[in-house]
Amino acid sequence: MILFHGRFIDARQALIDSQQALRGLCLAGILAACSLPAGADESSFSPDSAAPQGAAPAQSATPPHGAAPAHSATPIHATPAHEPVVANPTLDLSGHKRLGKASFYAQKFAGRKMADGTIMRPQSDNAASKTLPLGTTAKVTNLETGQSAVVTIHDRGPYIQGRIVDLSPSTAKEIGIDHKNGVAKVEVAPIVVPLPDGRVKLGAAVADADASEARNN
Repeated sequence: MILFHGRFIDARQALIDSQQALRGLCLAGILAACSLPAGADESSFSPDSAAPQGAAPAQSATPPHGAAPAHSATPIHATPAHEPVVANPTLDLSGHKRLGKASFYAQKFAGRKMADGTIMRPQSDNAASKTLPLGTTAKVTNLETGQSAVVTIHDRGPYIQGRIVDLSPSTAKEIGIDHKNGVAKVEVAPIVVPLPDGRVKLGAAVADADASEARNN
């Protein structure tokens, strides 16, 4: 038995619970990937295609050229280092984890089309990555809070140096990113990665869940 937040709990049961939570996240990601239509044809995507009518051309629903969302935690005196928008990025099909910073969409981008043609919804699991294939499901973990959520990559961005994923406002809140601390250090572990030939590859999050289960059986 161990003391946790003022009460005694069974250590083995706590371990089992944490494993089940991890497997649950992975299963949610796999189910989400299976429910998606065939991946978007990124080869025909142009920076103008995702811009809403009357809006300035943009790569995706994220701010043009990676401008920080209105509610991000970028200090007023600091100017974010922008990265160039790449219409047809070299895709990362490795399924490996990546470390970096997460930000989230500003409310004004709600309802706009994302890179795969779907609509950006603030309460959904939609997310943006510069190089993960569209349709990838991944577990995003806030390294400062330990909270995790499953997202689906529908969009491209964020084009700010050091940032590796843009989240919906609801997902950001779920893992402990709010308007006050609009950017956080995260780990992005792919669950299911769509491949160009139509197959899928299981990523690092699934391998972690399998390894954790094997160690404790």
